Order: sequence, then structure tokens, then C-alpha cells
Amino acid sequence: MRRPELDNVLTTMLDSQPEVSDLLFTVDKPPQVESFGELKSVLLEPVVEKLTPFQTEMVALNIVGENHWLIEDLLRHGSCDASYSLSDQARFRVNIFSQRGNYSIVCRKLNTAIPTLEWLQFPEIFKQIPREKTGLVLVTGATGSGKSTTLAAVLNEINQSKAVHIVTLEDPVEYIHPQRQATFNQRELGQDFDTFASGMRAALRQAPKVILVGEMRDRETVSIALSAAETGHLVLSTLHTIDAGQTINRILGMFDPEEQEQVRLRLADTLRWVVSQRLAPKIGGGRYALLEIMGSNLRTQESIRLGESEGKSFYEIIEASHTFGWRTFDHACLEAYEQGKITEETALLYCTKRGPVTRWIDNLKKGRGESTTSVAGLRMRAGGNAKAGQPAPKVALTLK
Repeated sequence: MRRPELDNVLTTMLDSQPEVSDLLFTVDKPPQVESFGELKSVLLEPVVEKLTPFQTEMVALNIVGENHWLIEDLLRHGSCDASYSLSDQARFRVNIFSQRGNYSIVCRKLNTAIPTLEWLQFPEIFKQIPREKTGLVLVTGATGSGKSTTLAAVLNEINQSKAVHIVTLEDPVEYIHPQRQATFNQRELGQDFDTFASGMRAALRQAPKVILVGEMRDRETVSIALSAAETGHLVLSTLHTIDAGQTINRILGMFDPEEQEQVRLRLADTLRWVVSQRLAPKIGGGRYALLEIMGSNLRTQESIRLGESEGKSFYEIIEASHTFGWRTFDHACLEAYEQGKITEETALLYCTKRGPVTRWIDNLKKGRGESTTSVAGLRMRAGGNAKAGQPAPKVALTLK
């Protein structure tokens, strides 16, 4: 297989389904695409019912090309991350990995259009994040939850409003930002720097006002990011955590117990926002971004310094600040359900505390005059009045 043939295969796969997000090549399976969260096989010409080890290896070699860094990474560590451009049609973030002695490839389609906060329809409070001058902003969530898209929208907002130097450290570069008011230097892991920690150290000597770190992968990267935030930089990054509270604990868990008290103090002073994301299936197709948003105030700083306690958990702090625009996943689920974006089942599946969300949904249904239970038409049937000295008649509940 040559590169033009691979480009033709990728084009066919992209055109096979609407809203394709990922392309998969796995031995003993046909080429597959993920559309709206489901994998679907793709019919190629000639028909490929099952990919062979040779075919997946050829796909991998065409993507890696002559990049010795990626080849060494793949052979030494069993996987590598790369980027691939399909002419002007699409760009991909690619992961090639070994499984049972064969190679598999997953290509994540990257949007070429830079997203905006208006297009994403995020809450109004989200616009405060690009206005920050210094500190640490974290966007968290599972793989594929839209973290990179959110950060790209934040950088786009800064690019349109501030004449500042922005350095990004990415694996790989996903969105290519145009040079507008801000000056962008976008660096890719494996081509422009070897580790996020070394890239961060170099960035501190490159006079940026804003630094984007693709992912907080280790203790050293976190430590340098905190130092950058303390010295007047705005640092944006991601973590694979499910909510704001777990984000704090995950960062602390990267350090030894004797270091954690100092890290707590540094984190309390520098952390500005934690945004956690979950993509839920939307009514009518597509996916809807549910956001948990936690900012910085005296209560969050105290809980970071001293740890969570009864009445001072991050969930309760966010809940108490709901009037200021902060929100838990429960608030986000309820709002999306009220607006008809997601179903009741989806809201209960993606929320944090099912009990309160169930009660809130029941109250909404009552306000709309809808039934809150599947059991209806109950009535009481008695056998008659009891006579003196006789036991009371049995009372039966029957469905009408």
C-alpha cells in the first residue's frame, strides 16, 4: 500500500457515515468508523472483510513515514502518537499500538475549523476563563470528551482579544491557530521537544504570557506548570479525571506524602478554574457537552489546603456557588433535560448523585402536569363495614 492508496481508503471511510469521529484498523476486523459513539464497518473496493497483519502494518508505516522518533517509540514502548494530514480534507491524531504481536491504528479526526465559545454554546461564566491573566486552568474528562476542543475555543478567544505570546505543547498539534492579535508558537511532542517537562522548562525561557500543556502526565510536568503559574503565566492543561474533586486528588497523588502539604498551598494559590466534561447522547442524534465548572474562592482554597471535610466537599462548594454560575454535573444534567437536549435516562446516567436529580426531574414533571410514575389508576376496595366483635374487613388495592 502506498500513501495515495491510504488517502483513498481514509476518504472512503470518512464519507461512509455522518459525523465520523474515529477511524479504526484492527486485525481480523474490517475497517471501522465511529459515528455518534457507535462502531460501524466500512465497505471498501475491493471488499476487505478482515484486515491482515500485513495490511495494518502497511497502514502504520505509511502514517509514520520516515520519522525515526516515532519508529523508535513504537518499537521500544509498543505505541506511538502521530499526526496525519489528508490533503486539505482532514487532519488526524493517530495512535499506533501493538496488540498480540500485530499493529492496530486509531485515527481521531480533528476539526480544521477553530471552535468558538459561541458555537459551543457554553454557559456565560465560561467567558471569564480567557480573561484570566495568571494561574492554572484545568479541563478534565475521559478520552474523547472534547477537552482539546474546549481549550482551542479558549485560545481562540484570547487570540481575538489580546496581543500576547502563546506557546502550545501538544501531542500532536490538533488545531492550527491563525496569527491574529496573539502570536502563536505551536510545538509538537516528538518533533519539537522530547517530553512535556522539558518543553515546559524551555517555554519559561520563551517569554510567553499563555502556555498550553497538552496533558499533565507526571509529577515533574505538574511541578513546572505550578511554577509557571506562580511566576505570572496563564497555564492551560488537561487531566483524565471525572470531576473537580478527583482532579485535585489526582494532582496531589502525583507527589510523595511529605511534599503534599506544600503542593496544596501552591495549588490553592494558583488554581483558577477546573472544568470537567462529559459528552452525552443528544435527542435527535449527536452529542451534548455536560460541564461541571468550579472556580476559585476562599472556600475552594481552604478545601485544597486542608482537604475535603463534611460540608466542605468540592461538590457542596460548587452547589453553594450555583448562583454565581458554577455548576455540578447534576445541575448540567437537569438543565439539559429541561431544555429537551437529553432524555431522563441519559440525565440519570451521566449525573453524579442520582437521588437528588431524580427528585428534581419529578418536580419538573409535576410542574408540567406529567406523570412521575408508571403505576396509575390505584383505588381502595373494602369488603364492607365491620360488625361489633368481628375483625375488620380486608382492604385490597386494585389497578383500575
